[in-house]
Amino acid sequence: MAEFHFVEDYEKLVDRLVAEHPLDEAMAIAVGGLYNEIGQIEADLLKHAGLRDGMAILDMGCGSGRLAHALGKTGMRLRYTGVDIVQKLLDYAATKSPPHYLFLRSHALAVPAETGSLDFLCAFSLFTHLLHHETYLYMEDIHRALKPGGKLVFSFLEFGAAVHWPIFIATVNGSRTNTSPHLNSFIERSAIQIWSSHLGFIVDGYIEPGQAVSPVGPLGQTTVILQRAA
Repeated sequence: MAEFHFVEDYEKLVDRLVAEHPLDEAMAIAVGGLYNEIGQIEADLLKHAGLRDGMAILDMGCGSGRLAHALGKTGMRLRYTGVDIVQKLLDYAATKSPPHYLFLRSHALAVPAETGSLDFLCAFSLFTHLLHHETYLYMEDIHRALKPGGKLVFSFLEFGAAVHWPIFIATVNGSRTNTSPHLNSFIERSAIQIWSSHLGFIVDGYIEPGQAVSPVGPLGQTTVILQRAA
């Protein structure tokens, strides 16, 4: 089975952050900062997309649990599973979340869930660090794991969004100097439409990077809501 790349790089990064910063600060930096704010925005995006009481949701690339923490504060009765490649992040996430939330370590480009068992799967800032064929492999298995009518919500970078262009230029400059800390991958909406048509997803809509569906503010990446065809 195909596996996620950069595992050792991410583990080394987390180890270094923990060695250099207080734990809470290190765990926030590891997922890009703004732990509480971004977690709340992501939770509000999912509620906007239709997340409700009693649903089963899997959070791919859950990191140190900023979404899990925010969902726990909503009081919704969710069957939540968070998946990541770094155990230290998962261990911290568990301390910030309701005790019944489940956290799993996985290096595979696949979903650790039974077929047709999920109402929602989200992947915030995950496909931004994968090659396109890896994203497709994930989406293929996500389709398997979702219930008919279940939803996939993920954020991505696109060339068409002016706010994302500086990220591309920073990546180019980092490649020139061999200082890029990780891959930044851009996905166009046409690619999402093609992938969806081949896999059996329906595009429900997009949330623009500057569009705020949360009182906290916008996410900053484009978000797409896909539905598995019934």
